[in-house]
Amino acid sequence: MIDAHHHIWLQKDLPWLLGPEQPRIFGPYRAIMRDYTIHEYQADLAGTGITKSVYVQANWAPNWFMDEAAWVQGEGEASGMPDAIVGYADFTTGDVRDQLDRLKPYDRMRGIRQQFHWHENPTYCFAANPDLCRNPTVQKNIARLGDYGWSFDLQVFPSQMAGAVELANACPHITFILQHAGMLEDNSDAGRREWRDGMTALADCPNVVTKLSAFGTFIHRNDPDFIEDMIVSTENIFGADRCMFGSNFPIEKLWTSYTELFNAFNKGAKSLSKKKQSAIFNDTAARVYGI
Repeated sequence: MIDAHHHIWLQKDLPWLLGPEQPRIFGPYRAIMRDYTIHEYQADLAGTGITKSVYVQANWAPNWFMDEAAWVQGEGEASGMPDAIVGYADFTTGDVRDQLDRLKPYDRMRGIRQQFHWHENPTYCFAANPDLCRNPTVQKNIARLGDYGWSFDLQVFPSQMAGAVELANACPHITFILQHAGMLEDNSDAGRREWRDGMTALADCPNVVTKLSAFGTFIHRNDPDFIEDMIVSTENIFGADRCMFGSNFPIEKLWTSYTELFNAFNKGAKSLSKKKQSAIFNDTAARVYGI
């Protein structure tokens, strides 16, 4: 089985972990203001049956993007995990290829994430504006990932999904991995309708798949019922062969253990067929990330 989304970090390399806590989307995080190494990660997932994992960039300083990939590559070679790396590059720059060329030597590289999620709530906001997906330079640069055989991990809120559809259509040969099943943060009836409409439009793009991950981000707890609802609802829209499990560890470690989280995901998928469960917990990530 595969964990398609986790982070390992060293505190010294992440300025946002230093000093006093700043407001964050996942709430107070004093408990993880420390090193989270691959060895602790491996201990966390002991007994779950997870045998492979994908590291997703953890917001090192942007000019250290190559250092991050080099360090994670070294960790993978030394410990056997992670099996794949999703690195960082700035797609708003004129030509992203210089950055991509500098990442190319690391053979665990599989894709890039630059977080485009924007929200009126500044605690939830990461991007400079809500319409980066519609930016012609961004679209041109993301299309260049095809020359490297890499995918793009796409992170947007439901209000941005129409633009994300335009991006996916502008880059039909790029595989987009929608983060966190579209980041449902408004669970009201209106919020759910907006999310479902956006997810349905993205699912109509054959080059988009999605991660089932980070369901504790906005509620700050491990909620098995909510996890089940999100798994079943997302699978109903995308199909299991376009869904993959991701732990989002160590962020989720703020409110739960890996075992408790993984048990909740397994329980939440029990209503699906064994074939669909295999797709969600292994096959989709293996295919998409080539591991």
